[in-house]
Amino acid sequence: MSKRILIICGDFVEDYEVMVPFQTLQTFGFQVDAVCPDKKPGDTVATAIHDFEGHQTYSEKPGHNFAINADFAKAKAEDYDALLIPGGRAPEYLRLNEAVLKLVRDFDAAGKPIAAVCHGPQILAAAGVLEGHKVSCYPACSPEVKLAKGEYADIPIDGAVTDGNLVTAPAWPAHPAWLKQFVDLLESR
Repeated sequence: MSKRILIICGDFVEDYEVMVPFQTLQTFGFQVDAVCPDKKPGDTVATAIHDFEGHQTYSEKPGHNFAINADFAKAKAEDYDALLIPGGRAPEYLRLNEAVLKLVRDFDAAGKPIAAVCHGPQILAAAGVLEGHKVSCYPACSPEVKLAKGEYADIPIDGAVTDGNLVTAPAWPAHPAWLKQFVDLLESR
């Protein structure tokens, strides 16, 4: 039986940070379910493409529509082996959803691998699971990591860091390192 991974999405999730992991993890033979609060299988979320073009912050362009393939209301940590949280603007809103935070806490309490990239650690901070962990994120989110008593890892944009059950990275250029560390952690359990 293949391991099951849950991806939590929201509207304006970062295009690459949801699509690439979704497809890559399936390539490895994992069953990957993508969910979004208040959406059902077959519904879509809007994505955004964030790029680094020399401005003070990233630029944003419309991305693809990404189809949800599972029901958030039925998602339980006990039914999955790991959790993945992509970035983009979605985490800013998802971190306000108590059901999302409870789900994250349930994965963490079970010691299951949790991968978060870019703005994804905003959800981890709001869920209260960063204390004592060294984590990376998009640099603009580093104050939230610190306020949540995590240690901010200022690593290259194409790097990733694993600390305990958390695998984090600053942005989509880190996919090779981030996904490799996540798969290695998942396979070791």
